[in-house]
Amino acid sequence: MQLHNLFPFPEERKTRRRVGRGAGSGLGGTSGKGHKGQNARAGGGVRPGFEGGQMPLQRRLPKHGFKNYLFKVTYDVINLDSLTAAFGEQTSITLDDIYARGLARMGAPVKVLSRGDLSKALTVEAHKFSKAAAEKIRQAGGSVNELEAVPAE
Repeated sequence: MQLHNLFPFPEERKTRRRVGRGAGSGLGGTSGKGHKGQNARAGGGVRPGFEGGQMPLQRRLPKHGFKNYLFKVTYDVINLDSLTAAFGEQTSITLDDIYARGLARMGAPVKVLSRGDLSKALTVEAHKFSKAAAEKIRQAGGSVNELEAVPAE
């Protein structure tokens, strides 16, 4: 592949709008902004949601429901098959190991889910485990170390 083989070709690209370059261009004079008024001025226009002084829609509608987004904790999820693939023969998996391998974002709370099977005993450290995942780990002879999740800021 070479640069001249890439598409779209230069002649197929849309040309930019050159306003204020004479009457023959079709965008001379008022430069496509009409005559006078707020929207014709430099820096003119109104903010999003402004309705000319009428009470805007976002203020006319009532607030509704309970908002808990400030305290919501979002977990990075890892399945058992991902753990076994990433750690191979390792029998003890700490949270730092999970972060170091890039299985979860650094500092994010981690939850282990049960997809996949375990053939060896594992000691796994995470913030949360699904019931099925914890059961599978214990069935294989391993142990589960559940940490306390710190709420996101």
